Amino acid sequence: MGSRISKLIRPQRMRVLILGPDAAGKTTLLYRLKTGRAVNTIPTIGFNVEEIQIKRTIFTIWDVGGQDKIRQFWKHYFIGVGVLAYVVDSSDHERMIEAKEILTNILLDPLLDDCVILVYANKQDMDGADRADEVARWLGLTDLVQRTWHVQPSCAITGDGLYEGLHWAVREERKLRLRLKEKRKMFRYFIDDPHASTELTF
Repeated sequence: MGSRISKLIRPQRMRVLILGPDAAGKTTLLYRLKTGRAVNTIPTIGFNVEEIQIKRTIFTIWDVGGQDKIRQFWKHYFIGVGVLAYVVDSSDHERMIEAKEILTNILLDPLLDDCVILVYANKQDMDGADRADEVARWLGLTDLVQRTWHVQPSCAITGDGLYEGLHWAVREERKLRLRLKEKRKMFRYFIDDPHASTELTF
């Protein structure tokens, strides 16, 4: 009976947007998830998109090129994003300030207000790679007290950490969606009943 019911449950769909500086390993990460093996890639001019099912979640994953001249077009991919997967080369200390500036500018767009932020601290196989807590400090994530974020150590070539990051994202995106649903419900309540107490906070 249980297995019969489970077959009737439709998979959840989730839109994931992979962004980050160029040469951070974004496309390698995408195709490791898609194929389960390391794939030789070239710099992305434009975007790659793949659909991947893991258990009962179907991910539509967009990987957009990270070169400076392409970043102005990133905003066209923001609509409907549930998970922002931001990929950084955790061994490239010289570009961490740039990575922070890029992320800060991305998060200014209100279209991304309702997504969770998954940072892949990639290239953990490289000597001198920063730990997750160090990457969090570099990117200023500890200042994002109103956002849901997580830094996942990863290596796109071996696949280490990739699925763990997505599992976190699925769990937290569901929680966030429920909180937003409750907020909308309470908002409608106050609109319908202007005499309702205004002391309730979210």
